[in-house]
Amino acid sequence: MGSLLPILCIFALLSLKACAVNTTYSNPILPGFHPDPSCIFVKSWNETFFCVTSSFLAFPGIPLHASRDLQEWTLISNVFNRPSQLPELASLISETSGLWAPTIRYRDNIFYVSTTLVDDTKNISDTTQWNNVLFTTRNPYDPKAWSDPIHFKFDGYDPSIFWDDNGQAFVVGAHPWQVRPGIDQATLNTETGEVGQQVNIWNGTGGLAPEGPRLLKKDGFYYLIIAEGGTFLSHMATIARSKSITGPYESNPANPFLTNANTSEYFQAVGHADLFPDANGNWWGVALAMRPDLINFAVPMGRETVLYPVTWTDAGWPIAPNVKGQMSGWSLQARPACGKTIGEPIGITEFINFAPGSSLPDHFVYQRFPDTQSYAVSPPGHDFSLRLIPSSQNLTGQDGIIPPNGPSFVARRQTDTLFAFSVDLDFQPQQIGEEAGVTLFISSVDHIGMGLVLLPNISANASGSPSALYFRLSGQSEIATIEPTLLTVPNHWYHQSIRMGIEAINGTHYAFWVAPEQHRSQAKTISYIRAGMLRTIYTGMHWIEGTVVGVYATSNGANGTTPAYVRNWKYHGREQFRD
Repeated sequence: MGSLLPILCIFALLSLKACAVNTTYSNPILPGFHPDPSCIFVKSWNETFFCVTSSFLAFPGIPLHASRDLQEWTLISNVFNRPSQLPELASLISETSGLWAPTIRYRDNIFYVSTTLVDDTKNISDTTQWNNVLFTTRNPYDPKAWSDPIHFKFDGYDPSIFWDDNGQAFVVGAHPWQVRPGIDQATLNTETGEVGQQVNIWNGTGGLAPEGPRLLKKDGFYYLIIAEGGTFLSHMATIARSKSITGPYESNPANPFLTNANTSEYFQAVGHADLFPDANGNWWGVALAMRPDLINFAVPMGRETVLYPVTWTDAGWPIAPNVKGQMSGWSLQARPACGKTIGEPIGITEFINFAPGSSLPDHFVYQRFPDTQSYAVSPPGHDFSLRLIPSSQNLTGQDGIIPPNGPSFVARRQTDTLFAFSVDLDFQPQQIGEEAGVTLFISSVDHIGMGLVLLPNISANASGSPSALYFRLSGQSEIATIEPTLLTVPNHWYHQSIRMGIEAINGTHYAFWVAPEQHRSQAKTISYIRAGMLRTIYTGMHWIEGTVVGVYATSNGANGTTPAYVRNWKYHGREQFRD
């Protein structure tokens, strides 16, 4: 078989021309919780595209994806992967705080990622709300190679770095629009974090909340791309240019150059853009978008990353089409014919068996920093399982606030409109209130959990035992009271593994079900939950984050320590709605 590999590679290389003429692709390219994208193309790194997205309170944070063809993307590292890089994350309370809108750039063999760690509980005029930082690496594929951040003072957020022809670095960022809307600029020493005088260079076209600025230079012009309109249905990308980096900046007479506002397109809220050329000199853009259900007032997939082709007019302004689920554009780069992909592919069906010697995948996330003592892969006597030690706090925390090290909870992003997620749970709770199960989670105030829990025996046919096992579905919602659903665990299910599952059965509802591991035919649906109960369009700001599915263990405020063992983690993407 080994002798056939060179022949197969030659055949594949001969097919590259045919692959390269493909001009059709699908959106989103990074589905699910991947907002505020920024992308670059680096020829010297095997002609690869690199993209980063926001992560808010999720840890590890700022996922970095790579692709050779703009179609198949792989998670290669998380820029923020050590608590020591930004220990301040642990103290953030608001669910809309955390890491906002990173920008990735490359210069002189170094990758740079700039971002803001935001404390959204502070007054908007308090400049300490914005903790602007710069990460660097010479190897984006190695998580350990990402530096501790360089902190720099900038009154605002969404910083982006640009180097002028003489090597001087500049930072552009959004001044808090509630105080003074506009885009500011300053010189920046990328080694020390020293910042020059902050000056206003453009205020946009009059849309709400000018933010997310990116600078690029093309044909002698400095182009300033920003987001306006707020990050919902009026979202748009506008652009201005100048012959001087410090301005004045002339607005594109055809602004916005990118928006799906006031259209009937399935993809909406398109904005927060970045532009970049490919190996052939053709231009592309990325932006965030949502797939909202405007009838049921829900947007279950949150804000995602989409791709679109960009052309330039003779007058030197970019033109972008409306974003759709299926698009055509420039000829796409051919996919690599041979060789192993480094990293974790996105958008595939996964089965994780927690084998001895393995670790949790890089795409698993926690809410803030985990208590590492609460998680163990294949602990002694429990090979092929993930052990969770219950946290005292549950998914809601204390009045909606989750403490720095809690809860015991780990998850992965929902990356498909329709999906099936399940695990096998081994759990024998010993104290009242001990609980373990599966969850659909957005924030401490928007989540649903379905657990196996020990409670006082309230069964009609109580046999005298003071406690009994129940399946309990409970949660929190910003718009509705979620009354707990209790189902007594059948006696013949005791002392065996329980399979627990969550399925997106259509675009508006999730199903929560349980079954004995060995008898799937005995499955019981505990409840159906409307997506709009967790992620409503018009209430609060928590839809800026993304839905994740995963497992948890808690003693619900008590001191229980009975471990839960999770096996056979499965996530299967069934369908992606694109129109």
